[in-house]
Amino acid sequence: MGGGDWSGWLQRCRQSRRLVLVIVAIALLLDNMLLTTVVPIIPEFLYDIKHPNATLSEHLEGSVSHQTTVVTTTSPTATTTPKCTCAPNISVASPLEFLHVTTPSMNLSEITAANLTSPDTKEKEQRHRELLEETVAVGMMFASKAFVQLLANPIVGPLTHKIGYSIPMFTGFIIMFLSTLIFAFGRSYGILFLARALQGIGSSCSSVSGMGMLAERYQDDKERGNAMGIALGGLALGVLIGPPFGGVMYEFVGKSAPFLILSALALGDGLLQLLMLQPSVVYTEAEPPSLKSLITDPYIILAAGAITFANMGIAMLEPSLPIWMMDTMGASRWKQGATFLPASISYLIGTNLFGPLGHKMGRWLASLIGLVVIGICLMCIPLARSIDHLIVPNAGLGFAIGMVDSSMMPELGYLVDIRHSAVYGSVYAIGDVAFCLGFAIGPALSGTLVNSIGFEWMLFGIALLNFAYAPLMYFLRAPPTKEEKKSLIIGEKSSVRYVTYQNEEEDQ
Repeated sequence: MGGGDWSGWLQRCRQSRRLVLVIVAIALLLDNMLLTTVVPIIPEFLYDIKHPNATLSEHLEGSVSHQTTVVTTTSPTATTTPKCTCAPNISVASPLEFLHVTTPSMNLSEITAANLTSPDTKEKEQRHRELLEETVAVGMMFASKAFVQLLANPIVGPLTHKIGYSIPMFTGFIIMFLSTLIFAFGRSYGILFLARALQGIGSSCSSVSGMGMLAERYQDDKERGNAMGIALGGLALGVLIGPPFGGVMYEFVGKSAPFLILSALALGDGLLQLLMLQPSVVYTEAEPPSLKSLITDPYIILAAGAITFANMGIAMLEPSLPIWMMDTMGASRWKQGATFLPASISYLIGTNLFGPLGHKMGRWLASLIGLVVIGICLMCIPLARSIDHLIVPNAGLGFAIGMVDSSMMPELGYLVDIRHSAVYGSVYAIGDVAFCLGFAIGPALSGTLVNSIGFEWMLFGIALLNFAYAPLMYFLRAPPTKEEKKSLIIGEKSSVRYVTYQNEEEDQ
């Protein structure tokens, strides 16, 4: 009896749409935790690999203690030259003999301070150049995941039409688990680069399969928007937890610790998929739209383009903002991680709020407003002079990206329903390609642009691109439909396959 009850409960769980939503949300959560946990870890870890005897944290601590020494030398009560351990090779005897006769004590302390800070200034300039050069390497590593995901998506999308969503979803878990372990034990740039690129394949499997699975289970447009808002909330939570989690664990425990914890969580998600989704081959009844017909659909490209431009700004900030903060603010590890916290919190709020709200006000309008707000926030970030000044623009940036993502992801499913046939693997492959383009182009160009035109002009440029793209969202206000698909708009909760069957019967 107990066995029968357990079997019945398990069967009900496997048929539950909400459980599918939870599994997809967890998969996106872990994928994006891994994506962002490395943000505060990799820049400093790579610097420390190159400078094992003088790590970046030692430089920052040394600069603080040196500033304290300089302050004591400028005190009016100082009558003798203080001993400075940080510059033992500087000879101060001859200037002192000369100044003893001709200048007052205040000028003595000023020139002594200048002599003391001279080598420190050279050291700081050298560190500044090295950090700028490292921005390119870090940007290429961060972009590798998105580039690989970009290449995998056109394969994974059509594959889901042939074998269903559950097997690619489970494959994504296995690949992500391996990638996390490589991150934990990797100790060179090449190995870490490989781990990041491998994650791109796992992300492609999880994202395309997850979104396609939700679109298939939630046929009603409003319910689909709500479900995808919640799933993107899982993505947002991963982005939210990742940077502070990585920064704190790296500073107080070590580099391997955050990745070992993530691998354990990923293992739990894999067991849940194995138990509930029961990965197996499922054939699609409806004829799927070709990838070519979807790519040449201007309305799908418009929606996908909004996702790309919305995410490109934050993608450019990931490798460059921590290094810019180290360079201009002397920010510590936890501050570099915490600076993305406002963006992540507001993204979580934005996705959950505009899942249902975007359907009411018009997804095109929510996306248009979001792109404009993104541009304004990007222009405000370079004006910051402390970590406190970054809170408001980062929060606005996250909220606006949440508006665009939670509006355009369900819009892609809606466009396929009304303009093609209701099979979703390929269209969410396009959506994920759009997302990846932002996170591939952004970090890859970030280092080069910071070196050539500067951090400020780089962000001003991407802000102007967002302003220019925003008006195009008006074309998504009322996209035209095919005549045979009009019943999908009129029907409130009609099954797509049922409607197609009825149409075929009428034709006979």
